[in-house]
Amino acid sequence: MKLRTLVGFGLAVLASAQYMDTAAKPGRSNDPGAVELFRDRGFGLFIHWGVDGALGGVISHSLVGASPDYVQRFFDTLPSYFNPDEYRPDDWARLAKLAGFKYVMFTAKHHAGFCMWDTKTTDFSVMHTPYGKDVMGELINAFRKQGIAIGIYFSPDDFWWLHQYHITINRHVKGVYPQELPEFMDYTKRQLKELLTQYGPIDYFFFDGPAQQLVEYAWQLQPKLVITRGVMETPEQYTPGVALAGAWEGNLTMGTEWPWKATNEEYKSGTELIDTLIETRAKGGNLLLNIGPKPNGTIAPEQDARLREIALWNFVNGEAIRGVRPWTVTNEKNIWFTKQSHDDTVYAFITHEEQWRLGDAKTITLRSVRATPQTKISVLGQSDEMVEYKPEVKPQTTWKQDESGLHITAYRAQRLYTDRKWPDPIVLKMTNVEAAMRPPEVVTSGARWNSETSSEVLEGKLTNLGDVKSVEVGFQYRVKKDGTDLSEKTEPWTDLPTVTQTATGDFSYPLGGLTANREYEFRAQVRHPLLTLYGQEKTFRTMAKPK
Repeated sequence: MKLRTLVGFGLAVLASAQYMDTAAKPGRSNDPGAVELFRDRGFGLFIHWGVDGALGGVISHSLVGASPDYVQRFFDTLPSYFNPDEYRPDDWARLAKLAGFKYVMFTAKHHAGFCMWDTKTTDFSVMHTPYGKDVMGELINAFRKQGIAIGIYFSPDDFWWLHQYHITINRHVKGVYPQELPEFMDYTKRQLKELLTQYGPIDYFFFDGPAQQLVEYAWQLQPKLVITRGVMETPEQYTPGVALAGAWEGNLTMGTEWPWKATNEEYKSGTELIDTLIETRAKGGNLLLNIGPKPNGTIAPEQDARLREIALWNFVNGEAIRGVRPWTVTNEKNIWFTKQSHDDTVYAFITHEEQWRLGDAKTITLRSVRATPQTKISVLGQSDEMVEYKPEVKPQTTWKQDESGLHITAYRAQRLYTDRKWPDPIVLKMTNVEAAMRPPEVVTSGARWNSETSSEVLEGKLTNLGDVKSVEVGFQYRVKKDGTDLSEKTEPWTDLPTVTQTATGDFSYPLGGLTANREYEFRAQVRHPLLTLYGQEKTFRTMAKPK
């Protein structure tokens, strides 16, 4: 590639360009039928892998603010360490299928600009490493053989390209995106053309950065392509408080880092990951769960173990997360729901029941579900006929409907661990049932500064009570973290005092004691006797201190 300093068009654009949002606003949208299939699949495997994997730290971002010698060593020497001689994509694909993943999303190019496929656009690619083979192409072939749909992650950011043109490496500022630099846009489109013409039909695409023009170009190349980030909501490292309208895709790490982290990593438990999958599906979203391969091309033991715990749970309960949509309510406290999209089958996920011993019965009462004369209820994975070594126990699921709710008595009758301490949720399957309640609804209206009280007045609206005489309404808030990736929110929520409301209407709360010139997030909440629901998250920035 011939390098030259960007002059003329470059300087003019650098002076006037505005920051671009990640979400594009295209004239068309994803194919509706393909989106419904995406929602049916529900569970995707994210794979973050790049040239800096040998260092075991953050992917790409170490280049921002780095010294010139660090940047040069990154680009010049790290490719020589990329040699995953134990890379076996067929093994990955078989494990992914066993774990219940229905699609994969592979990082073709992260922000550093290193290409994990056979590209003609740059020498900064896997083809110019000791490995010297098309990593992404091998993975696509392996996952296709297992019937797993193919997705590609692609960053419009490209720190290598910026470095070649003597542009300071950065993100979310003027003058660093393809939409601002025609030569950069041409380079980016040539890469997209390779990805979307050389590997057959691609099912899903994830633009991790400004997607204007790129979304439309991708659809020109593959009209049936479903674009997730860039078109739909893709919350990162958190689950929205409410079921979002339409398709959305949450993406989550097993630990704290996207690639493999060599040291100082803290992993979520398998139960936590399964609980997040359940909550995501109950709220109508897909979960894209991430792994980061080691430099030698293997999956780290900690990640492999969690994939296999998920595999065991999914082997028993997978039908409750495939082809489902939200139920009338997302949850009744620690019991979450999904509903099959094509019939009246509802699944109840009984979470946080750590003391449910093998052979024991528990009775739960559901108030959002009503039985009919045709109703049948069973525990997924169980025959309801026997408990091993306990012939005296007859673990038949029974139920009774009365005015106070649907009372279900179920047994834990299947041994999944030798020590009989199975920590993960049990799932009830209920066929031919109907809704028994109308959930409450709350809206996050906005926020306004009150200079007299030096407080931010949070405003919400209760739009219905959910068929009860009174509910508690209020707000949650948290500091919005500075410097995080788009859509990433990791701070815990703080509950503010609630008030009782017996009719629909507006409510507010004056929030004082805030740090000046800080951005906060907040959302309205309504506490029904059975469940707590939330409005959409919104943000406000506090006033700066007077000089």
